[in-house]
Amino acid sequence: MKTALITGITGQDGSYLAELLLKKGYVVYGIVRRSSSCNFERIAHIQDDLKLIQGDLLDQNSLIEAIEESKPEEVYNLGAQSFVPTSWNQPVLTGEFTALGVTRLLEAIRLKNRDIRFYQASTSEMFGKVRETPQNETTSFYPRSPYGVAKTYGHWITVNYRESYGMYTCSGILFNHESPRRGLEFVTRKVTNSVARIKKGLLQELRVGNLDAKRDWGFAGDFVEAMWLMLQKDEPDDYVIATGEAHSVKELVDIAFSHVGLRWEDYVVIDEKFVRPAEVDLLLGDSGKAQEKLQWKPRVKFEELIKMMVDYDMRRCESIENY
Repeated sequence: MKTALITGITGQDGSYLAELLLKKGYVVYGIVRRSSSCNFERIAHIQDDLKLIQGDLLDQNSLIEAIEESKPEEVYNLGAQSFVPTSWNQPVLTGEFTALGVTRLLEAIRLKNRDIRFYQASTSEMFGKVRETPQNETTSFYPRSPYGVAKTYGHWITVNYRESYGMYTCSGILFNHESPRRGLEFVTRKVTNSVARIKKGLLQELRVGNLDAKRDWGFAGDFVEAMWLMLQKDEPDDYVIATGEAHSVKELVDIAFSHVGLRWEDYVVIDEKFVRPAEVDLLLGDSGKAQEKLQWKPRVKFEELIKMMVDYDMRRCESIENY
């Protein structure tokens, strides 16, 4: 029976990964930050099967203690300040969590047990102002946000520990991945939640920024399987995880509104405050390496994903108390 330790276990990816590992018979530990209010909504259905440890990516000692207590064979670092717009408002804090937090965790592993296998959640936002399309493992990085810059540091420090200390460290360069568990501040969930509320008469309009921005959107439940597969290989490596299909925000909006029988043009308002200071216009991933070496393929298509999320938010709207 293997043991895994997950940072960011209460987030979207952490909850899906924890489910996957439990099904595979793992003992699953999760690091959670101490706060006055606990947000365990995404893991409530499996919380009794998890072992939660207080810790913080800002605190080196707590990470060392978490490693000592859990004694994991695998560590998955999914914790970060991951909302891109916030990274402009809080660039230093984003760097502390999303960049230096990776170093603190790697140091904890180096000091306690170098045989631990480590997964770092990298991101397509590192490509930013893309040098080529589609993007793969050899494409140069050009991040366009403090979040993207911090993630780029986290990616390269993971490579550095692999090459400097011979540690088993991998980075998954994941393109956008969504689900009904995505936070309401992210554009996909903002759209599907707003569509449900408009359909139910609880909201009058949806305000968005750049409708022409294109992303490679997949299902988070598919993507966490790739994380696990990376740590099962004989040798550590980095992999792009993507669907290979790009869709615009306008397509996202159209599918969501059409699914409930509404015209998006009647409800959508363009608001400049939601336009990024430095826009990333197109992200499209080439996951050929992962498909060949990990035998991984995405299963859920874009339209299916958006309809799944709309249906979930429609069910939430059935109870007016939720709003």
